[in-house]
Amino acid sequence: MARHNAANTRIKREYFHYLKHAQRRDEQSIDQVAKAIARFEEATGHKDFAKFHREQAVAFKTRLDGERNVRTGKPLARATVHSTLSALRAFFVWLAGQPGYKRRIAYSDADYFNLSEKDVRIAKASREKPVPSLDQVHHVLASMPAGTDIEKRNRALIAFALLTGARGAALASLKLKHVDLKQGCVFQDARDVRTKGSKTFTTWFCPVGGDARQIAEDWCEHLRGTLLWGDEDPLFPKTQMGLGEHGGFTAIGLMREHWSGTGPIRAIYRDAFAAADLPYFNPHCFRDALVQLGERICTTPEEFKAWSQNIGHERVLTTLTSYGKVPAARQAELIRGLSDGRIVSEQERIEAIVEAMMKRMLATHFD
Repeated sequence: MARHNAANTRIKREYFHYLKHAQRRDEQSIDQVAKAIARFEEATGHKDFAKFHREQAVAFKTRLDGERNVRTGKPLARATVHSTLSALRAFFVWLAGQPGYKRRIAYSDADYFNLSEKDVRIAKASREKPVPSLDQVHHVLASMPAGTDIEKRNRALIAFALLTGARGAALASLKLKHVDLKQGCVFQDARDVRTKGSKTFTTWFCPVGGDARQIAEDWCEHLRGTLLWGDEDPLFPKTQMGLGEHGGFTAIGLMREHWSGTGPIRAIYRDAFAAADLPYFNPHCFRDALVQLGERICTTPEEFKAWSQNIGHERVLTTLTSYGKVPAARQAELIRGLSDGRIVSEQERIEAIVEAMMKRMLATHFD
């Protein structure tokens, strides 16, 4: 079976160029598209895209239904199948307009990569994500050792994530110069920091209580005062490996280099929560925890808008729709509270309606 097709490689290169420069897609999203196309090519034996037939799409969907997740051994999630087919549909829609393919591929052929309406609903269904409580994170911080430079870094990493809600890629690329301890903020400068969508914004430390802020300040002072590092050095440097006492490679300190990815950060989280006898929460879960905190303590639309901006959202609706779902336990508490027999006056109803309308108008205005 062929494992390469020169014509396919050429047109894929053009498509990826189009995604990057015309559609302004980032490298990570283009990589996901490339994986979807490669998956389809493998299924067809790397047949020339110019010979595409709608039955290939049908057969590919059947093949996906029979595949299993390598890690879990379970059938592929509907969300995974949906994203794969969506990427392929977009590719073949584009391909149908390219020279050499126009007469061979119809735009309607790409529609055969669609899932059923039922499966699309399943794929897009929002499900409650596990979110750590502030008490759980404070417990993790309190249980983490801080004797060595590596241990200090690991503890400070989780403290900073709680204070700022910064994504893993941003944490891995922050420099010392981006932290202003006097103002209590982090400048996520897209020229240096790998922020989502290359957005530049300032995050002030969130009022999460506990020792998180002190841990963050102690770490910055340790880097500058003890290790004598400067502005351009990484805030969270990668681990230096060397020969241990018994001849094997082991962690011996810190390097003045950034992590290239977020894998080490997830490993630190996993180990820290396991050591505290708690389930694993990934770095992104901290953002959900901060949104829930904001919903509890923000009392005006302006305050929640500021809170939303603080975690890097340009639109309040992004915070509310993507992160702001009421947890099931709180939902139950609110619904049960409605049965307390309290009679709401007409004036209270009017005031509630006016307040809701003002919030919607303000959200629309700011967005």
